[in-house]
This record gives sequence, C-alpha cells and structure tokens, in this order.
Amino acid sequence: MISTVTTSTVSSITSVTLIGTLGAISVVVLFTLLINKELVSASNDGRMLRLQRALNIALWPLIAVFILTVAVKISEIFS
Repeated sequence: MISTVTTSTVSSITSVTLIGTLGAISVVVLFTLLINKELVSASNDGRMLRLQRALNIALWPLIAVFILTVAVKISEIFS
C-alpha cells in the first residue's frame, strides 16, 4: 500500500514538473519566434516573406500551448 502511494505521488510530482518545464520552454521559443517574425516583417525581400509565412506556421501551435499553459496556471490558482 505504501509503495503504491509513494509511486503515484512521485509520478504526479514528476509529471507536474515536466509540464511546467515544457511550458516554460515553449514560452521562450514562442517569444523568440515572435521577435524573429517582427524582424523579418521589416523586409520586403521575397525570401523574407517566405520565412515570415514559415514562422506563422510554427507560431500557431506554440500560441495554443501558451494559452493552454496560462489556463492551467489560472485554474491552479482558483482551485
């Protein structure tokens, strides 16, 4: 009984830590891509426009992860 409780406790702590770490990494990558997108948008070169479209494709999933992370953190505060 005690080993089961200990194992499940360690598993939940590990998963919470992993989720927090992945959330932090995704936020850093999101901000880096947003900065790059702004720098690329200043140019009118054809290659830069293609790069800007590629950055848009990479940004949307990260924005979704960011919103999900914020929602989880807010739900932790209110619960």
